[in-house]
Amino acid sequence: MVSPIRRILSYLGPYRRLSIYAILMLVASVAVELMIPQMIRRIIDEGIAPRDMNVILATTALMIGAALIEVVLTIGNTILSVKAAQSLAADVRAAIFHKIQSYSFGNLDRFQTGQLIVRLTSDVNMIQMMILMGLRIFTRAPLMIVGSIALMVITSRDLAMISLLLLPLTLILSGAFIVKAQPMFMEVQKRLDKLNTVLQENLAGVRVVKAFIRMRHEAERFDEANINLSQQSIRVTRMLSVLFPSMALIINLSMISIVWFGGQQTVLGKFTIGEIMAFINYLQSASFPLLFLAMMAGQLSAANASAQRIYEVLDFQPEVQDRPGAKPLTDVKGKVAFENVCFSYTKNCAEPVLDEINLVAEPGQTVAILGATGSGKSTLINLIPRFYEVTRGRLTIDGVDIRDVTLDSLRANIGVALQDVVLFSGAIKENIRYGRPDASEDEVVAAAKAAQAHDFIMSFPNGYDSDVGQRGVNLSGGQKQRISIARALLVKPKILILDDSTSSVDAEIEAKIQKELEKIMANKTCFVVAQRISTVLKADKIVILDKGRIVAEGAHRELMDSSPIYREIYESQLGDRGSNVD
Repeated sequence: MVSPIRRILSYLGPYRRLSIYAILMLVASVAVELMIPQMIRRIIDEGIAPRDMNVILATTALMIGAALIEVVLTIGNTILSVKAAQSLAADVRAAIFHKIQSYSFGNLDRFQTGQLIVRLTSDVNMIQMMILMGLRIFTRAPLMIVGSIALMVITSRDLAMISLLLLPLTLILSGAFIVKAQPMFMEVQKRLDKLNTVLQENLAGVRVVKAFIRMRHEAERFDEANINLSQQSIRVTRMLSVLFPSMALIINLSMISIVWFGGQQTVLGKFTIGEIMAFINYLQSASFPLLFLAMMAGQLSAANASAQRIYEVLDFQPEVQDRPGAKPLTDVKGKVAFENVCFSYTKNCAEPVLDEINLVAEPGQTVAILGATGSGKSTLINLIPRFYEVTRGRLTIDGVDIRDVTLDSLRANIGVALQDVVLFSGAIKENIRYGRPDASEDEVVAAAKAAQAHDFIMSFPNGYDSDVGQRGVNLSGGQKQRISIARALLVKPKILILDDSTSSVDAEIEAKIQKELEKIMANKTCFVVAQRISTVLKADKIVILDKGRIVAEGAHRELMDSSPIYREIYESQLGDRGSNVD
């Protein structure tokens, strides 16, 4: 099985040339740096010892030139590495975002908003840092270690053997750290998920929090998540605090061994002082990258954990997607039929939310759906645009199974206005034309007038150019619902779905909206989910749902005579006030 990190590296493909150039510059930089200890040896042995100023000056000039070349190469490597890492991160973020966009409602039910935000931000940033370090430290460190060891052997095989005896111990320590650190870093990210979820919920529901004086409760929730994250981060840091001093101790022992043994050999005349200095420099050049690798091992573990979490999103297959060979839905008349439909969040309909639904809506009909909370009303209408997939049975439009047509063509023929309105930051007119960005100003105004939104929009100083604020914060519930209805009408749908979309609108405005809908939706199909029975009295067909089943169906007068449930709803809401309704 390919590791998550290796899979992430596939995103470097378009930036392979940048990466290669960055690595080549790094190789050249390392080669230049490894020349400097030999220059130091030459200054000491051939310049200082015999007091030859020409050698000292010439070699010093070479060292300055080498240092300048190394600076240029390092800057170039950094620029290219940053560009490659940032580009990869942008591509991974885009891949996650587009994958989330392909999710069905069922997929989204399995991920909390905070979890997805952390994957798009913190986890991707961790990957970006890993790639950046990979093109710099992860590549530089092995090159320095190999090059330094080779030159140490060339300088003195005996001294090199002393140093290399301690090298396996450092590798064992680093390996053990990586194995232990990865699950710890994974836990850090999970706790960060929790913290972000609490924060996101609190900010989104701040008005509810204040209204019910639950600030202390929310503060306790946040503190708990915050403390849990801090404690796990401290555990990781505690392990790092043991690793680095241990690695430093091994390196210092190597230094002491070299100075002690090499000093003896120098006194005996077997080594020069310059050779000992060069050897110590090479030992440092080999040792300090080991420290960096140990430090980066933590980053690697964290990056691997983040990559795994990213692929949890990328590998999660959309439950609703186009079938092979799906064709566009064209020339829609608007006949919608539920044929023995069962829907469940499990695969076999063992616990059905909807069961044995048989319902036909003819073109031009308005079908109203009533029922108690939890009866399955919203679930039923969410099946029409395939927000959820039918578990058993089939749902057809004009006799065609909606699973056999492309999602885009299906949803292009359906307009949806939901009770929980989502508006985007920007102008009111841009929110109305969200489903049809190319709609003209006149079409936008016409849709707004039909939804009874034009008057209140024009009361704003900037009219249709007025900003709605974050999630429509500066609009009332009824105003947001009317903008939502206008947005649905502007796409000129063959099938319109109104899911309790006038619940915040007063009866007078609602009556005007219904009157306009009768004109606009002539010869088109309309599904209306409502809590108020006054909303649905004139519907061609009223469907009563109870515990996921249709228990009554018919026009108002038919149901008054045949359905005790409908009659009870009617009398509880209207009583004598509805006695004159035809």
